[in-house]
Amino acid sequence: MKFIPTFEYSEETILFFSFAAIAFVHLLYVLLLLRKLAFFKEKKTLEISALPPITVIIAARNESDNLFENLPFILQQNYPEFEVIVINNQSIDDSFYLLKAYQQQYPNLRFIEVEKSKHLRQGKKLPITLGIKGAKYDHLVLTDADCRPMSYNWLTSMASRYTPETELILGYGPYQKKNTFLNRLVRFDTSFIASNYFSFALAKLSYMGVGRNLAYTKELFFKVHGFKSHYSLPSGDDDLFVQQVMTRKNVRIDIEPSSFCFSEAPESFGAWVRQKTRHYSTSKQYNVIKKALLGIYPLTLILMLISFVILLFSSDFRWLTTSVFALVLVIKWWIQGKGLVKLGEKKLANFFPFWDILYAFLIPILFFSVEKKQNNRW
Repeated sequence: MKFIPTFEYSEETILFFSFAAIAFVHLLYVLLLLRKLAFFKEKKTLEISALPPITVIIAARNESDNLFENLPFILQQNYPEFEVIVINNQSIDDSFYLLKAYQQQYPNLRFIEVEKSKHLRQGKKLPITLGIKGAKYDHLVLTDADCRPMSYNWLTSMASRYTPETELILGYGPYQKKNTFLNRLVRFDTSFIASNYFSFALAKLSYMGVGRNLAYTKELFFKVHGFKSHYSLPSGDDDLFVQQVMTRKNVRIDIEPSSFCFSEAPESFGAWVRQKTRHYSTSKQYNVIKKALLGIYPLTLILMLISFVILLFSSDFRWLTTSVFALVLVIKWWIQGKGLVKLGEKKLANFFPFWDILYAFLIPILFFSVEKKQNNRW
């Protein structure tokens, strides 16, 4: 067995050095960025007595079943002073009557009724804006009607991250676990995206959050005139808004399990693809640097895998290539697995290499198929 090959000028030698360079860039990305979440330690948060009063904002459309299940859990949070505003956006179900009934039971609940109109744009931007304008308090926490916080201390955890400098708090919105392949794939997608946006935030390069668990101040919202710069797009109330308002000092993250907001995962592959389509609709608006940084990981992983497989057929480079690949794999598994464990996905972390490789090939296919569909529309 020949471990160290003869580095003569040949196609195999060029391919090996290309493989090694790609592997180095890929590993550097993991070490410089994704390790931020893996080794993150939360700073001391505010004491209970210093917590600011909070307005929780929920934009809902035909969500009577979800409001029935989840709203009481939010209204009963262990928090000293807060209100909940539900914007009932053009609903035709029983949401109005349900909210009226809950309002009799919970004095901290208010709701805004938006009448159905064909002239109103789709999406959450208008209802969220109405909720923020109607908010009694300056510190806001946003979630969705189909989300249920992990605990009654959700608001305490999120709001305790506010400081005089902190105006924007990124939370985590995982999906409920089920024993299906699709559910695991969707959960890996969610946790991988979260690992990215949390790590980028810790690196002072915030580019998104999730609207089902996000907090910011009224002052920050009105400072940039709300969603005005991207109001024409149905999405973007979380990622484009975060990119618009973030600075190197005003963003914090909250990955305490008590702060997680769970929702039901898509039940079919088609439903998941449609959800991804909505998410991808705003990606064209990202600046070149963010696009490049987000593209490095999947591109280098795919190129590394392809060149690795080809070099396995080379008797000269087989063992050295395998050693380099194994080293990268072990370091990635350690670092990114720690990140997944922090997000409550220990079982996914145990099989990280499988999900990582599958995801690296699947997501570009989904992205470009979505792009093609969008380009074919009038």
